[in-house]
Amino acid sequence: MCNRARMAGEPETLIETFSADWLTEKPRDNRFNPKELYPKSRAYVVRAEGAKRGLDVMEWDVTAGQAPWPMTNVRNLKLPQWKTLAEEPAHRCLIPLTEFCEWTPDKHAVDGGKPIKGEMWFKVTDQPIMAIAGFWREIAGTRYFAMVTCDPNAVVAPIHPKAMITILAAEDQDRWLRGSYQDVLDLQRPYPADRMEVRGPVFPTRKPAAPRAASN
Repeated sequence: MCNRARMAGEPETLIETFSADWLTEKPRDNRFNPKELYPKSRAYVVRAEGAKRGLDVMEWDVTAGQAPWPMTNVRNLKLPQWKTLAEEPAHRCLIPLTEFCEWTPDKHAVDGGKPIKGEMWFKVTDQPIMAIAGFWREIAGTRYFAMVTCDPNAVVAPIHPKAMITILAAEDQDRWLRGSYQDVLDLQRPYPADRMEVRGPVFPTRKPAAPRAASN
């Protein structure tokens, strides 16, 4: 399950890459950090608005806090609550990312501390910004989204064998936003493994021990 991701580009880059226009005012509060995505955080999202694409800002939890935990990923699109969103193009979206994270299955001993899991960061090599298939809905005046997952490919499976987020090829983005329900099901598939790479493990919460003063 992907619960950590990054979008390193600026909104102006997204507008150019996805041929989108602003649909909302860019948040100006210091809590908005679209470059680091966590559950319940806000992120840039691309959605269709009439015949055009638009850039919006939404929160990453499609249940709007109404579930015991944030619903950041959706897998079974045949469940009634998700099929309702999947069937309606107006509720589909693209989530722009530059990389996403999965944690290592095993814990590692780092710097002599308690063993912890490491972060593995994945990205695609044929697109500077990847578009993740997603759904959104509005609850009480606020818009929320989730990413759609699928079977993992050969790059992701050794780290996270259950699933990976659905990455769309550039030529499939409009089909996701405007196509039929069957198009959605057909596009829920792993991205080609030969177009991805991974780095890690990294341990950002661990810092090297401070050097000890030499004894006399």
